[in-house]
Amino acid sequence: MESHLLKTVRIVLFIPVVCVMPSKLWEVPSAPLAQHANLSTRLFWEPKCQAHLRQLQMEGRITAMVPPKLEGHWVSSRALQHYYSESECQIPTYSLMIKGKLRLRQASWITPGATEAEHQLHKVGIVIHSQKAAHHLATRFQSSCLGLKAEGHLVPRRFYELFNAKADKDCLGVLGFSMMELELLRVETHHHTHSRPAQELFLGDIHTDWEERVHHRPTSYQDPLQNAMHHIHPCPVCGLVYRASEQHPPILPPSRIIPLKLHGNWVSQRCESHPALLFLTRLFRFNEEQRTWEGTYQHYSDPLCLQPSFTLSASGHFIKVGQSFKVRGATELIFKVTRAKLTVFDRALLRELNSSDGRCGGAGHWVAGIEQDITWTNGCEALGIRLPHKEYELFKMELDYKGRSLLFNGERATDGSSPDGAAKRATSFQVPMVQCNTSVGVKPHHSAYKDHSTPSEKSSADALYSSLILLVALNVWNILKY
Repeated sequence: MESHLLKTVRIVLFIPVVCVMPSKLWEVPSAPLAQHANLSTRLFWEPKCQAHLRQLQMEGRITAMVPPKLEGHWVSSRALQHYYSESECQIPTYSLMIKGKLRLRQASWITPGATEAEHQLHKVGIVIHSQKAAHHLATRFQSSCLGLKAEGHLVPRRFYELFNAKADKDCLGVLGFSMMELELLRVETHHHTHSRPAQELFLGDIHTDWEERVHHRPTSYQDPLQNAMHHIHPCPVCGLVYRASEQHPPILPPSRIIPLKLHGNWVSQRCESHPALLFLTRLFRFNEEQRTWEGTYQHYSDPLCLQPSFTLSASGHFIKVGQSFKVRGATELIFKVTRAKLTVFDRALLRELNSSDGRCGGAGHWVAGIEQDITWTNGCEALGIRLPHKEYELFKMELDYKGRSLLFNGERATDGSSPDGAAKRATSFQVPMVQCNTSVGVKPHHSAYKDHSTPSEKSSADALYSSLILLVALNVWNILKY
């Protein structure tokens, strides 16, 4: 995973949306996997942790439409993209203005609950915000590409055209620019008892390998964007981003980074999306005194984390290496995974494991909802789990606007490879987990419960130096010009 010396805040893209609406395109594909046994696994920790888990599975609070309605302003994509020279988004380097067209196509057969789309770029321009940035970018662009005369210089605050589809002009290559994230979309409405509904826009994931980004077709999502008019309150940066322009990029308040203290229990804040893994929730328990950790990864086949596929429980030891030289405020660690257990619910996966010739627990002995130890078979080949093994991790802690402790750990590589060497250590983060208890005195245990949920389609930043805050204005049918 490569690090880069710019952090981005994307903000202003005006995109006309052309909806292609043959009715069958919008019929949500039925799940290709057989229905699981009517059992699920619930992890019981202290009351706060339990409450977080219940909240993730409250189906009636979240709705989603396929195809999504995209009109309006969304905080965190417009196609104004603001780039910064540091990870706090306080020293702007340049801004990109992007305009084009988005064509909604069909419900995704790969990512349940998502809509596939195609995007076309019309124009892309750049405004540079400092003389230092101008000198740096001048070494990357050819003068003729920017329309500069011989011995000409880039001037801060001036607009330069980088891409024009009609004029067959394209100077974007040196920036590694891509809008492939627009090719997978989902809009969720969150209903709250004592406040108005909030809307979130999910865009496709960005490949962790910089060179692959311009070709990558997403299969999962980034952190969602907030609708500028219907966002979760409070949203300290929403106003800053919404009022920004290419001449006046937002200067974000500093992150409330705190020392890394892992001790206690941590839980996902939402049903998370990961490439190839579809959807999951994570639960971690750390004992810093003994340097031990336990993690439970509950995998699901739906975007609301209601239909369990399998649950992986792993444990081992960890050591802190020291402060990261690449990522401000982050700490480098090494985790050793020594034990793992697996509980399977999906019948297709059960059939595969029962014919795995002993390379994943006891072949022929897998039963839906019954946990098996896979340590003695050195992991599970079918799921790519190897035991024992080491992972070179990156952690960071912050306080959110509510004063809660958030734990960020390294983003997983898009190609699914493990960070099994220092060179593979992440430089960006996954969606943060929230601390639900500081005690590790109560060991988590599982119990089975009846799961009567049915699939419902209505229910339902980032590489360091490449995180995003986007503001999207999607104007249906109208093409906006410079």
